[in-house]
Amino acid sequence: MGIMPDTWIREQAEKHGMIEPYVEAQRREGVISYGVSSYGYDARVSSEFKIFTNVHNAIVDPKNFSDQSFVEKNDDVCIIPPNSFALARTVEYFRIPRDVLVICLGKSTYARCGIIVNVTPLEPEWEGHVTLEFSNTTPLPAKIYANEGVCQFLFLKGEGDCDVSYADRAGKYMKQRGVTLPRL
Repeated sequence: MGIMPDTWIREQAEKHGMIEPYVEAQRREGVISYGVSSYGYDARVSSEFKIFTNVHNAIVDPKNFSDQSFVEKNDDVCIIPPNSFALARTVEYFRIPRDVLVICLGKSTYARCGIIVNVTPLEPEWEGHVTLEFSNTTPLPAKIYANEGVCQFLFLKGEGDCDVSYADRAGKYMKQRGVTLPRL
């Protein structure tokens, strides 16, 4: 299994719609960088956020998730309270090839501020907006900038096609749009 370079990412995005919208070169002037890099793609966070709150004394239950667990915000910035959590989504819509697995790493600019970005792997033939999980590990409020880079996706090409892809098994997060909450 090898990590795929910028030339492969560019071809897959331009000819096969793997990333839409696709940004050809790294953009970094006055923003947290995004776009294709040597061996990855730095994705942007949209302006759609769900910030966790305890106003309604809700319990976070992955089997019975309540929308009372968060407040919704659509803005150019998101302030995550100290030691709290928010959900968002990528600006980009991804279509993963059958012989590829994608892993995501948070950008160092946010990590150095105590903001952790978590994303589970994008499986072969999965498609959709990626739901992003932000943890503010600091005792201070933390700011996330919409439409700027937040994480890097790395594309790992398998030595062959998998027997059963995410699409084949009709995965529960297939073709998700917007910030998608936990599903059972």
